[in-house]
Amino acid sequence: MPKRDLYFRTPILNAAGMLDFTPDFREFQKPGFWDELGAFVTNPLSWRPRRVTAHPAAVEYPGGFLLHTGLPNPGLSAAVKKYARKWADSSLPIIVHLMADRPEETARMVESLENVENVMAAELGFAPLLTDDIILTSLEMAMGELPLIVSLPMEDAVRLAPRVMEAGAAAVSLTAPRGSLNTDHRSLMTGRLYGQSLFPQSLETVRRLAGAGVPVIGAGGVYTREQAEVMKEAGAMAVQVDAVLWRGGF
Repeated sequence: MPKRDLYFRTPILNAAGMLDFTPDFREFQKPGFWDELGAFVTNPLSWRPRRVTAHPAAVEYPGGFLLHTGLPNPGLSAAVKKYARKWADSSLPIIVHLMADRPEETARMVESLENVENVMAAELGFAPLLTDDIILTSLEMAMGELPLIVSLPMEDAVRLAPRVMEAGAAAVSLTAPRGSLNTDHRSLMTGRLYGQSLFPQSLETVRRLAGAGVPVIGAGGVYTREQAEVMKEAGAMAVQVDAVLWRGGF
């Protein structure tokens, strides 16, 4: 079991991939914005560097949009060298989101974060179509000092959450669901889905998880404070907001 507690000073977080790799307090100059966050979640980081996909895209549809980027990042080691001091100096505790598709690499990444100042937890995200066994093995091999949040897609969360909690997760968060849309070139593009249309689905997932006793960080289609409050009333321990941060107005 982790030797540190998972605690948020406020129940609002940003979702991974929304606000870069470290808090930039020069952005979002609206008074009090950063004070409202209970922690800062980094963009996804992998063991090795990743480049942007050859064909990045943001494809709109009624009620939201599909985003395909390839999750580019400098790799964990380079990120720690670049951002560790900024993380340590931040007034917000840091949750590092890790691409946890390979159990051995996941264990190394989490272990390397245990002595990084002001990192309060790691959030483990997974590629689509991974087997349950790989997800559980990655979690079990990564157990140590840091609390581990396991990010699950809404379509799998109710089924898999009890198993990851039994394996030692501190909480479950909800990652954006995946879908496919046709592009201007009439080819199909696959990626993660964002937008207000997701809120009923994410709220129902939170309700079911909380009802089963799972510590859940809600996410998906939360665009207003009222929606965040409804999700907390449904049992969420905290709520992550995503694409609304790009346009402001939350």
